[in-house]
Amino acid sequence: METCYLKTLLIVAETGSFSKAAHELHVSQSAVSQRVKFLEDRYGHQLLDRSSPQLTATEVGSLVIRKAEKILGLELELQEEIRQVGRENRLALSCTPAFGIAYLPGMLNRFMRQNSDVVDFKFIFSTPEQAIRGLQERTFDVGVIEHCGDLEMCDFKTHTLPQDELVFISSPELGIPEGHVPVEALLGHLLFTRKEGCSSRKLLTKNMVSIGRTIHDFVKVLIYDDLRLTVQSVMGGEGVSFVSRSLVKDQLLGGQLREHRVDGFCHNRLRTVAINRKRALDPTLKMFVECIFATLPQHDECSLNAII
Repeated sequence: METCYLKTLLIVAETGSFSKAAHELHVSQSAVSQRVKFLEDRYGHQLLDRSSPQLTATEVGSLVIRKAEKILGLELELQEEIRQVGRENRLALSCTPAFGIAYLPGMLNRFMRQNSDVVDFKFIFSTPEQAIRGLQERTFDVGVIEHCGDLEMCDFKTHTLPQDELVFISSPELGIPEGHVPVEALLGHLLFTRKEGCSSRKLLTKNMVSIGRTIHDFVKVLIYDDLRLTVQSVMGGEGVSFVSRSLVKDQLLGGQLREHRVDGFCHNRLRTVAINRKRALDPTLKMFVECIFATLPQHDECSLNAII
């Protein structure tokens, strides 16, 4: 049996109309009706309730629809795997610099050990908006996006990762008490921050506004795009910065840096894996996403199975 019959049934059930389904499938209304009638004759049951203007699935129709979704999913998976036969394995990742510095080396080591045949791998550090645009334009296959909840990602396969915690950091020589401090304890120092558009800068700006302040209340603001240079400068006692805790966990543990939280601040940002739907069934991409979850703490293997 041609799977187009099953696809037609699904779209009729979704739209509730033969005419709307015909428009979506680019066929005649008569063709849609005949395909549904073929299925009803084949299974010996009425699959759609036609007693009201809005068509709905009968009990048997709902059963057929559930199975049809699985069959069509397997067909798409088969088509994608066939397309990949003989192709070079390639993978393009976008992530924020903080995530890349903290996690990318471990992820790549894990991935390359399992996929030594990947011959074309690239990753780009980018802002959340740049990552979204790259996924839409198919420049990237997958993005790890850290954001403040203000992004539209309905066009992609997504999964929510554990949130990323951001804290202020300073050198012990500045004498700022570790832990919770009033914002005034930080304002007397130079602030190292990212450029506008970066999620850490957005979160800091929102936090300052929420307590009636701006980042310009710091003695001076210096924009650094190099996170490693920022951390080195703060360790040298030159100022403070608001960064991902995962980026500096080793320096905090070693006592080279102190961490600070401000009452009234939101110290967490969202972290989402976004996958280009065109490649969501690619086995190579699936393995890479598995490596992302395996590298991060508190990952949910059941939810991972649901995303791919």
